[in-house]
Amino acid sequence: MPLREHLVELRRRIFLAAIGVVVGAVIGWFLYDPVFTALQQPIVHVAQERGSLIALNFSGIATSFDMRVKVSFFLGVILSSPWWLYQFWAFVTPGLNHRERVYAFGFLGVAVPLFLAGAFVAWWALPNAVKLLTEFTPTGATNLIDAQTYLGFVMRLMLAFGLAFLLPVVMVALNFAGIGTAATWRRGWRWAVMIAFVFAAVMTPTPDAMTMLAVALPICGLYFVALGVCVLHDRRVDRQRIAAGLPRLDGTMDDEPGGAGATA
Repeated sequence: MPLREHLVELRRRIFLAAIGVVVGAVIGWFLYDPVFTALQQPIVHVAQERGSLIALNFSGIATSFDMRVKVSFFLGVILSSPWWLYQFWAFVTPGLNHRERVYAFGFLGVAVPLFLAGAFVAWWALPNAVKLLTEFTPTGATNLIDAQTYLGFVMRLMLAFGLAFLLPVVMVALNFAGIGTAATWRRGWRWAVMIAFVFAAVMTPTPDAMTMLAVALPICGLYFVALGVCVLHDRRVDRQRIAAGLPRLDGTMDDEPGGAGATA
């Protein structure tokens, strides 16, 4: 596909994904009250636990309206995740045959739960993060947290974790599209593990190692599961290429040393 057609297709997929987010935001508008109550619950709990004044502060006349709009769009991203994830898959893998396009259902069946699981892990870590970060408030002082700053913190945390848990699905999608081979992912596993632990350490601002491990280990496990799927897919592609008289993905032929037809 020429570059211009790629750009047109990208614009189309982004537009369709944006429409889905807007539709989800409309639904999120009506879910604002219970969701906002849940969002501020960690702050309410810490305030009650310490018997001090810690609360969200709406500092401007339009802040409450801005909060409702932002929470609605945040919910729109969460609710429409199956739709925009499908748009991503459809853009990355446009050249798949009919049989391989069926994998889109498997892609969504894995990607959506993983994205939601990542968001849930962030939600699980949020109370500890709020408790730790508000511990620096001096005794007798009040801590009026800017509502929009707090919301931005929660949104970044949940989206970052959701996208981090999507890493294995992106790996498989790129592998199916012929962009990244299993050998590429295998060579980079040490970097992947290091990045997973650095990400967990930065995104979980709590002093205990257990929270960091609870975040990093699932990401590492998902990476290796995705690597296994890529290995199986590359083996199937190699068999098809050899049958057609083409070299393997690594450039070797069947009768070359190290190939399937080589003797010991």
